[in-house]
Amino acid sequence: MDIEKIKTLTELMVDNDLSEIVFREGEDRIMLRRGGPVAPSASMAPPPPPPMPVAAPPAQAATPAPAATPAPAADSGLETIESPMVGTYYSASDPDSPPFVKVGDKVTPDTVICIIEAMKVFNEIKAEKSGTITSIDVSNGAPVEFGQCLIKIRPD
Repeated sequence: MDIEKIKTLTELMVDNDLSEIVFREGEDRIMLRRGGPVAPSASMAPPPPPPMPVAAPPAQAATPAPAATPAPAADSGLETIESPMVGTYYSASDPDSPPFVKVGDKVTPDTVICIIEAMKVFNEIKAEKSGTITSIDVSNGAPVEFGQCLIKIRPD
């Protein structure tokens, strides 16, 4: 086996971020591995990352959060405010504070309606629409998905 071929194979591994390469040419066979010895296994899954210290989530209020108001059946004049991300919904900045909004409140595009925690980052969510809140469809502390309806409003 030519040393230049080995160098070329090594560069190929680095350029393509390969951890192992096997090369056969006639009777010659070469196996190159990066990253130290790998124990054989059925699936080559990477090891889990080391545990990270986790900050405690905000404590829940002593009084239960008001239940979400059911939406009126088939009211086509309503608009929805949807979650822009996956995370945990919080109706107030902390458990002792009043909620940002409640049913009947008027909102403008700059009104903060809630906080969504994603990866320990608390993101203020704005209404981005004007109108009157007709229902809040998520409970405080509940997980939310991308595109999930948070609040329904009747536009002004």
